[in-house]
Formats: sequence, structure tokens, C-alpha cells
Amino acid sequence: MTNSNEPVRFPDSFIWGAATASYQIEGAARADGRGPSIWDTFSRTPGKVHAGHTGDVACDHYHRYRDDVALMAELGLHTYRFSIAWPRVQPDGTGPVNPYGLDFYDRLVDELRGHGIEPIITLYHWDLPQTLEDRGGWTNRETAEAFAEYARAVYARLGDRVQTWTTLNEPWCSAYLGYGSGLHAPGRTDPAATFQTVHHLLLGHGLANQALRAAGASTIGITVNPTSAFPADPASEADAKAVELVEDLQNRIFLDPILRGGYPQRILDHVSRFTSLDHIRDGDEKIIGEPIDLLGINYYSPTYLAAKEGAPGGGGAFPGTEGIEFIAPAPPLTDMGWQIQPSGLTALLSKLGRDYPGVPMIITENGAAFPDQLDPDGERVDDSDRVAYLDGHLRAAHAAIAAGVDLRGYLVWSLLDNFEWSYGYAKRFGIVYVDYLTQRRVPKASARWYQEVIRRNGIG
Repeated sequence: MTNSNEPVRFPDSFIWGAATASYQIEGAARADGRGPSIWDTFSRTPGKVHAGHTGDVACDHYHRYRDDVALMAELGLHTYRFSIAWPRVQPDGTGPVNPYGLDFYDRLVDELRGHGIEPIITLYHWDLPQTLEDRGGWTNRETAEAFAEYARAVYARLGDRVQTWTTLNEPWCSAYLGYGSGLHAPGRTDPAATFQTVHHLLLGHGLANQALRAAGASTIGITVNPTSAFPADPASEADAKAVELVEDLQNRIFLDPILRGGYPQRILDHVSRFTSLDHIRDGDEKIIGEPIDLLGINYYSPTYLAAKEGAPGGGGAFPGTEGIEFIAPAPPLTDMGWQIQPSGLTALLSKLGRDYPGVPMIITENGAAFPDQLDPDGERVDDSDRVAYLDGHLRAAHAAIAAGVDLRGYLVWSLLDNFEWSYGYAKRFGIVYVDYLTQRRVPKASARWYQEVIRRNGIG
């Protein structure tokens, strides 16, 4: 790891940016023909989201995008990663395209490019049209086919001005938290549905990849959130096996089909404990394994694991991990209760570089929630803890590059404080403070620090 006070410089071509997601910032939940998503439904289900918060208004980015883009330009961002709300484009998930929904993204892309900021589009960041969920959601193979149709429609409108396309964001969360633990929309708790969803998300990725490539897209990728897992006792073979199983369920079940052409047999054996494998059809793995150009990596915190008789495992988020103890995070912690360990990022990037060589990577999310408050004058947020977090993780990313990892860029999560899923508005990840009552934006100290990092292309 680079000395914490030593100046570091990134490659001249390194890309600096920030990321957001549609349901978390856009608001305008019923505007211009947008249909309901599973998160609209979930957030209205009593007890599912903190204090009954919803994304109905969020950061009102739908109406304030010009001011937000001007702020991005002020910070010097090279790129901005945002997601398209599928229910804006196809309110029912299939069928006719809603031109008003695409009009918004048309305006946003033009605004970004007018300020010299390259858009990176994520086609799916969890807001599935509710009508598709009513027909089975991601447990239904038809949803994967509908996703490719949707991808084709978005590219037809925006593909002339957008170079980089990401199919899915964190399919582990969609499958395991949405269909396994019930912590995310649609709130199901069925391990069989979880693994069916994993496959159909991957199939959707592959079909969308094919559709985008056929339409002329030049840079196509997917964003995953692989675990950076460690044994509680490095000398314990049982702990090492625990790490292997959790990595299978969070990393290899996605990355091996995408980058190696198929599921490892031991993962199929594990899945078959919960469901038949009938949902995996001949030819699916070939579709999923269509080449990609860029792998997005989201990293926040490490995981420590121990083999322990009687331990409950990871529950619905990790089906079949009974006998594994997920060690409680050790301080220092973020406001999410997540352990702060930048070296986990170096270890993860290095491992991925070894296991899946030849695929360029970009950090598509990294950041931290802290209990930020405006100063008494309402003009400043001194989030020195976030600055320290970002500093440490950028140094960790630099260390991976120095070790030979092909890392092309870094996108901070998040540009704005926003709707943080089941936590509602109780957690603040933004480098820009949002006063939700007035929608006023106040760049935090971390935003100004990041602005300087981009200007220098390095730290110190």
C-alpha cells in the first residue's frame, strides 16, 4: 500500500467521474407517462423502507438536471454514470416505447456532452417495471428477453452520443436481496427464486449485450459488487473453504459465466440443493459469455468469515451457508456499519486481475455514508471522514495499478445524497449535500477535495 502521505499520480488516460441511479435521485415518479417500478411498490409496503420514505421526489433530478450537470462540470468530472428508469421508457416493461421518458434522457445526454462530460449509461439499476414483476419478475425467462428489447429501444435513441453501456448494476443485490433476503424490492424470500433470478439476470445481460453490439455499441460492460472476503484465521483450512463458498455465491456465479463461458460445476451442485436446473437451457451460457469490453467493480467494505458449527450463515442473502459465521465488522465503520478497509480494494482488484485477465476494469462505485450536517451558516459540510475514506481507497486503487491491474477509472458514489433504498433518506453517501426540503445542493468538503484530485490527476 502506498504511504498515506506520499503523493500519487494516476495514468494520463485515467477517467474520473461520479455515479447515481435513477430511482435514487430522479423523483417525478408519475411524470410524463412513467409507470410504477418494484421500488415504488416496495417503498409503499409498510415496514420495508425507513420511515415510509419513497423515491417520489428524491433529489428532483428530473427537473433539476441542468443545475446538477453544471455542478458536475464545476467539479471537473470526466464522466457521469447514471441509470435509465425502465418504467419511463416502457411503462409496462414491454410493448410501446414512451417517447416522453426517452426525451428526458435525450436532454440529459445533450446537457452532459455540452459540458464535455461523457455519459456512461446503466440500463438496469433495480427499478423493474411492476407489471413485469406481476408476471414473475426475474424468475421469468421472458423478463430477460424483455430487457434486451428495452436495451435496443434505449440505444436507438441515445446510441449516437453514448459510447459506454452497462447492462446491469450489482445483479447479486437484485437476486439475493430482492428475491432471497427480502431486504430489497420485490421483497421475496425464496432461495429457488433467487437462483432462477441470478440466471435470468445473466441471460438478460447476454441478450442485451448481443442487441447493443448488433446496433453498433462499441463499449459494453456490466457492473458487479464482488466480495473481498478473508478468512478469520488465515491458517484455518475450514475458514478458507468458507471464503470459497461465499466467493462462489457472490463472485464466481456471475463472473465465470460472463468471462469464462460457464458456471463451475460446484456452483451448479450448490444451486441444485434449492431448485432444479431446468431454467438453464442449452445455449444460455454461450449468450451470457458474449465478450464484454469493460468490467465495472463496486467496492465498499471487506467481509471476514469463519467456519463455526451452528452458525446461521448469511441467511437469504447467501443460501446454503449454514455453518459459516459472518464476522461482525471491526472499527472504523461508516454510518452504514461497514468496515473501512482500503486494502480490501487492492486485494480484490488484484485477485480479479489474476482470475480474469484481459478485461479492463473501472471502479463504478466507491464511497461511504457518514452522518453529515450543514454548518450553522448552512454553507459548508465538513465531511473529513469521507475525505479520509476516499483518500485511502484511491491510494488502494493506485496500488493495484502499480501491481499491474488494468484499471481505467474511478467513479465516486455518490454525486448526491439520495434515497438509499431500504434506509430511505437516513443515510448520506453524496459528495454533495442535498437539503430534501428545499432541494438545495451544497458541495461538501469531499467534493472540493475530489475536484482537486481530478485537477491534479492524483493525490498530494
